[in-house]
Amino acid sequence: MAKDSDYGAFMEKFVLQPSPSAHELPLSGLTFAVKDLYDVDGYVTGFGNPDWARTHPAATSTAPAVLSLLRAGATCIGKTVMDEMAYSIEGENIHYGTPRNPCAPDRIPGGSSSGSAVAVAAKLVDFALGSDTGGSVRVPASYCGILGFRPSHDVVSTTGVIPMAQSFDSMGWFARDPVILNRVGRVLMQLPDVDPVNPSQIIIAEDCFQLSAIPSDRLTEPLFKSVNKLFGGDLVKHAILGDYVKEKVPSLKQFMTEETADQENNIPSLAALSSAMRLLQRYEFKKHHGEWVSTVKPDLGPGMSERIWRAVRTTDENVDVCHSVRTELRAALNALLGDCGVLAIPTVLEPPPKLQCDPIRLEALLVKTFSLLSNAGLTGFCQVSIPLGLYDNLPVAISLLAKHGSDGFLLNLVESLYKNIQEEVGIAEKKGY
Repeated sequence: MAKDSDYGAFMEKFVLQPSPSAHELPLSGLTFAVKDLYDVDGYVTGFGNPDWARTHPAATSTAPAVLSLLRAGATCIGKTVMDEMAYSIEGENIHYGTPRNPCAPDRIPGGSSSGSAVAVAAKLVDFALGSDTGGSVRVPASYCGILGFRPSHDVVSTTGVIPMAQSFDSMGWFARDPVILNRVGRVLMQLPDVDPVNPSQIIIAEDCFQLSAIPSDRLTEPLFKSVNKLFGGDLVKHAILGDYVKEKVPSLKQFMTEETADQENNIPSLAALSSAMRLLQRYEFKKHHGEWVSTVKPDLGPGMSERIWRAVRTTDENVDVCHSVRTELRAALNALLGDCGVLAIPTVLEPPPKLQCDPIRLEALLVKTFSLLSNAGLTGFCQVSIPLGLYDNLPVAISLLAKHGSDGFLLNLVESLYKNIQEEVGIAEKKGY
């Protein structure tokens, strides 16, 4: 059980020593933790739920992603708390407690990789493994004020990792330092060290920033000034992402409802994207876990129970249309970005909500947030969440997306930009902005 001195981040502590080596390894001297859906030999993989842990034996091997970090010189110090069955981006777990957000202790940490994000934010480890299906690395990274990387779909091994919705599952990680973020990525994806490539364009999704509860200048100015300083401001372009998606993704019409058409509170085409993503995730979750849920009838927390049972009861109606949406969106964003282009959007739309927030308000906020998260989710693109300090004493962040397979490029870009961005954030905070 998690101890309070550890911010409630850990399920269990143990030490997996790095592979002995005569020469310096890329992750030597660094510590890490893993979300409790990665197999570690000899330990039960708990998947955030006691009934799951009770009905599954201990793992007989360790996930390759974890092994590659150990072989690169890092030391694993334990498994972290996660949301039940990875089916949430909130970070609250009724069975094991909610890891405490070091940036904002009265606020949720974000999930489902809550414990991993908290362990990094609280400086208990140098980096941590999470997973991101709907937003489970990006959201807690934003809420806890740290870096979070969702790699391109299928570039990090998912062997020995419990699936949630397999065509979305992406094995992400957190760090406080962009150099460590980059180094971990190069180990996990077996990327060579190469010189950074300059971006061809940075596209700011104007409508997405206007939807944010944070003034758009507070989010975009640090990025714009940093890009201007390093690469020249003429790289920065502006787009209305919702209009572009509506025009280029005709299959979305099936998901345009009265609810998604509410222009005051959302961007209709992106809200429709979110509906398509969540339907496909429910269908895939049911394929993986429907039989276990129906047979065991696990004890599930409030909100979580409704979400999981809704998935178990879902049908394959409209699933083909979801696949069409995915294909069209991928082609559209590939065309928009071109080679070495980057899309900038807010990671989330509001600072972290309060703990035990009204469930109806929280659900409405999360649905809106999925309209941003679904861009990388449906396309399989890589995305990084970059902290932008505090606004009204709460953490805020911006995200950069790049094409599938551009992970090394994006990691290098973050490392190049990060120091300048943080300097600009410091200037903004001093002005009380």
